[in-house]
Amino acid sequence: MNDIVLRLNNVETYYGKIHALRGISLEVHQGQIVTLLGSNGAGKSTTLKTISGLVQAYAGTIEFMGNDITREKPHVIVEMGLIHVPEGRRIFKDLTVEENLELGSFTLKDNKKRKERLEYVYELFPILKQRRRQSGGTLSGGEQQMLAIGRAMMVTPKLLLLDEPSMGLAPIIVQEIMKIIKRLNQDGITILLVEQNAKMALKLADYGYVLETGKIVMENCGSELKKNESIVKAYLGS
Repeated sequence: MNDIVLRLNNVETYYGKIHALRGISLEVHQGQIVTLLGSNGAGKSTTLKTISGLVQAYAGTIEFMGNDITREKPHVIVEMGLIHVPEGRRIFKDLTVEENLELGSFTLKDNKKRKERLEYVYELFPILKQRRRQSGGTLSGGEQQMLAIGRAMMVTPKLLLLDEPSMGLAPIIVQEIMKIIKRLNQDGITILLVEQNAKMALKLADYGYVLETGKIVMENCGSELKKNESIVKAYLGS
């Protein structure tokens, strides 16, 4: 049986005249955590945006669950079960925590299922249940990140794209977010992770790709990348 959830084949993306992705090819298999590593401007976030349809691929193909989604609209991609948690959280700050979460379940028609998913999110993030009547803008940075992930989990994603979930957070909160990512994966969610904290990402990841200026320059299982001297020097420190 083919267990490939996501496949990119020679994907090219432009921002105006800037050639952002230069022939990206990668695969994510069922049940994996796959991480994208690279310095700022390497093309990590652009890769996620291109997958989720927020940026249009200029060339190449993107397949999700065996379907070509290269030219698909973002809302159709969401309905197919590919959910993107963008960098910077992007919650609705004037809405309550619960209203933010309910927006994540817009594709669910079954009210019973919606309530079940809400309880699942509150079990994952008890602090969100405590804060459910507060507006999103009153939450701490860590709580806002939990809300962004919780909103994505209001459906059951077949693939979750996470873009820099630890950015700007205190180390103790980062540890908590990483535990949650591991728990989601154990609950059966396949994850493609962009993470500035390379050491943490490789601890979680089954497989990793290294991007430089829009190209994949290296790939291997997470444990092998952790041992690679050039990776250690560039991203993990001595």
